[in-house]
Amino acid sequence: MYRRGVSGALISLVERIIPKKLLKRYEFLIYSAGMEFLASEYIVISLLLALIVAILVGMFSTVLNAVIAFLGAFVGVAYAYPYWRMTKRIDEMERFLPDAFFYLASSLRAGISFSEALEELSTAKFGALTDEFRRTVAEIRKGRSVIEALRAFALRNRRSAVIYRSMMIIIEALERGAPMSDVLVSVANDARELIRIQQERKASTGMQTMFFIITSGFIGPLILALTGKITQSISGAGTGIVLPVEEIQKVIFGFVLIQAVISGLGIGVIREGRYTAGLKYALILLIMSGAVYRLMMKIKLGFF
Repeated sequence: MYRRGVSGALISLVERIIPKKLLKRYEFLIYSAGMEFLASEYIVISLLLALIVAILVGMFSTVLNAVIAFLGAFVGVAYAYPYWRMTKRIDEMERFLPDAFFYLASSLRAGISFSEALEELSTAKFGALTDEFRRTVAEIRKGRSVIEALRAFALRNRRSAVIYRSMMIIIEALERGAPMSDVLVSVANDARELIRIQQERKASTGMQTMFFIITSGFIGPLILALTGKITQSISGAGTGIVLPVEEIQKVIFGFVLIQAVISGLGIGVIREGRYTAGLKYALILLIMSGAVYRLMMKIKLGFF
């Protein structure tokens, strides 16, 4: 595809540098987040926004902080924001999923076909789930079979175990010619129970999550920053003690960031049972702990 201007050249460059397999995986994340961009386009947008943030930081700070700001802004825009939108979208879809299946079952019991019931469902108000069913109906109208369109629906949303499992059961029931109204009611009840269990798990692990956030995001960096200040205060010609203060502070700062990442991954395992679910918490704790540490290191305390 021919593209004009600097942005077009950057998009073409990204498509040549990044392997197509990775671009397709990233594009799947962008689509799951409900964002109408190609993977290469959104990567270029993320790079430009990160560059603007780095320039602004560099005007008032050091080159190192500008580089850190660039990396943080790029990761935030390119990954954290789409991941947050995808998570929010999946949560909304899971919340409406049982009601949508009950709606579909009632339409079938009224005597219409499954395809017609899907068309009715695509006009109902079930948030992001309605958009997914609307796309499924559009694919059926273009000649795709109902089963293939539903399978594409499941694959697009396979990050949600509830949605993927429910849709695959419905597809199997369609292939075997099972009574779909009864199957839909059973799947809806099963999905509602799974969602209830997930909510109970999140509620029951709230205290542990809060403990990780407070200790790794605030108390830990605060104490380690004070340790760095103590090291700085006792090192000097007046005390007769010479310590590699800068190296020690770099090691402490690295430990703060590593602790934040590990704690974030731990929160993901506790709340959702997956390390990958902890990436969003790790990013939040990374920013929080780094900011607390840097702030404490710049504050002048009377006894140091």
